[in-house]
Amino acid sequence: MNKDVMILTGAGQIGMAIARRMGYGKTILVADKNPANAEAIAKTMNEAGYDVIAAEVDLASRKSILALIDQAQDLGDITMLVNAAGVSPSQAPVETILNVDLYGTAVLMEEVGKVIAPGGVGVTISSQSGWRMPALTAEEDALLATTPTEELLSLEILQPENIRDTLHAYQLAKRCNEKRVMAEAVKWGERGARINDIAPGIIVTPLAIDEFNGPRGDFYKNMFAKCPASRPGTADEVANVAELLMSDKGAFITGSTFLIDGGATSSYFYGPLKPEA
Repeated sequence: MNKDVMILTGAGQIGMAIARRMGYGKTILVADKNPANAEAIAKTMNEAGYDVIAAEVDLASRKSILALIDQAQDLGDITMLVNAAGVSPSQAPVETILNVDLYGTAVLMEEVGKVIAPGGVGVTISSQSGWRMPALTAEEDALLATTPTEELLSLEILQPENIRDTLHAYQLAKRCNEKRVMAEAVKWGERGARINDIAPGIIVTPLAIDEFNGPRGDFYKNMFAKCPASRPGTADEVANVAELLMSDKGAFITGSTFLIDGGATSSYFYGPLKPEA
């Protein structure tokens, strides 16, 4: 007998923490561009009693995303989406960041939204970085939210001459994630489904540890030292928020972004992390 299906894109610590919290009793299809990462998560979770299948997906490819959705539908009704996939400013060039974090996330939410079961829920993981950029115009926000996905990367705001560096591209991508969630929530609502966004700050993962020990390490350590929480966060703390959003307790929440950064953004605007401080 087919079970309800959770699609998890991005085989990392945050995605696994959410899947462990919300994926019991479901078939979890965990997909990553690196199949070895997906297989490692599947092995860990299967040995803990979950039902997990590993898959490969290239989030920059609509064809690959559609193939993943087809695979999920062969397993049962898709009732949950957890998108924790993405690349960071230190991992990839501008083009890759825009193709994966911006375009790919938009396509994934759009296509899952067409088939999500009534009562289904989704969360996508953006970043505190989307909150650091100066406000866009209302027109720019609307374009990021509603431009057809295949036209997104043609927007003037996303052209190479208008993007300073990989960090700026990442900020634009994460701002776009939040706006797309708002627009997609309207469409998902027509199917009786909900979708929200979580914007984490510095969360301790293997990648973050590499960053702490790398050339930008002092920057990150200063950020969490000067935020009100005075520490980085954990994947399980992100999963706490996801559990609220994806459970019946969050039934009245859709189209929203939840910032979970220990107050780093507050400190950036009004405290010791303020650029001129």
